[in-house]
Amino acid sequence: MTMVRALMIERENTTVFHDIEPSPMGEGQVRIAVRHVGLCGSDLNTFKGLNPLVELPRIPGHEIGGEIIETGAAVDPAYQPGKRVIVMPYTNCGNCSSCRKGRLNACRYNKTLGVQQNGGLADEIVLPAEKVILNDTLKPLHLALVEPLSVGFHAVERGRVAKGDRVAVIGCGMIGMGAVIAAASRGAEVIAIDPSEQKRELAKRFGAAHALPSGAEELVKAVYDLTDGDGVDVAFEAVGLPQTFTQAVDLACFAGRVVYVGYSKAPVTYQTQFFNLKELDIMGSRNATMADFRSVISYLESAGDTPDLLVSRVVPFTEAESALPYWDSHRDALKVVISR
Repeated sequence: MTMVRALMIERENTTVFHDIEPSPMGEGQVRIAVRHVGLCGSDLNTFKGLNPLVELPRIPGHEIGGEIIETGAAVDPAYQPGKRVIVMPYTNCGNCSSCRKGRLNACRYNKTLGVQQNGGLADEIVLPAEKVILNDTLKPLHLALVEPLSVGFHAVERGRVAKGDRVAVIGCGMIGMGAVIAAASRGAEVIAIDPSEQKRELAKRFGAAHALPSGAEELVKAVYDLTDGDGVDVAFEAVGLPQTFTQAVDLACFAGRVVYVGYSKAPVTYQTQFFNLKELDIMGSRNATMADFRSVISYLESAGDTPDLLVSRVVPFTEAESALPYWDSHRDALKVVISR
């Protein structure tokens, strides 16, 4: 039996290749040859020992594009070997309150690939066919961009962004960039906020009308100056720091909306009177739905080669041990993708 080569985060700051047994394939499942894996901030946090959802050792990777190599019994004939695919890396139990409401992305017992279970940074992976989206139209590299962008698209859907809204996106990593793209595509005026000049300029390439450096009082004033003294209709937090959590409330206008996509690893202290005085809608946003994936696919299919700009570095699979250390020392990098 041929062993499967996989990259494993063994312990803090240590990634090592391992040969593991191939997964058995059951009814309704497909075996996928992994071609591209994007590294997520959650993978970097796991590498740094900062992800409380992960028990080490762990195979990272949930932003996956690949190709079907084998199908199990009772799989739709459309899922043929050789078909390119995008992976939905979440699970759903079908029974919890979220699932009963049809919000499968927020399943109470979700186990995301690379987080609560081993991920896709390996030669191959076996998954239920229902978690695989067939796509032979996108560039193979772009298949791995769908999942992270879809998280930003889902946040914009949660925030009910509409044409004419003024929107602030705090944090222009890949998820924040997805929020920029989705909000701009709906006709919103987007203010992108990030400490990196490189990411700010990229956000403008992808639809932001304004781009501001991160800050405190200076930033709030700049946003209010851009919005006629009102603040933004929707503020998206995509960083995960206490100061950006409270800043989102500061930036929102009266009767505005706040959407939290990041989550803070430290407690957050609020002046809660602004929740009431502004009568804010404050929402969390988690993962993405099939509809969000479809929206991102449609966007990418119309975007030509432009999404290549979102990829900072492509690392061959044989050199994958160096990928997370590279990203840790080059935090301006937007997206590092492992390719084979």
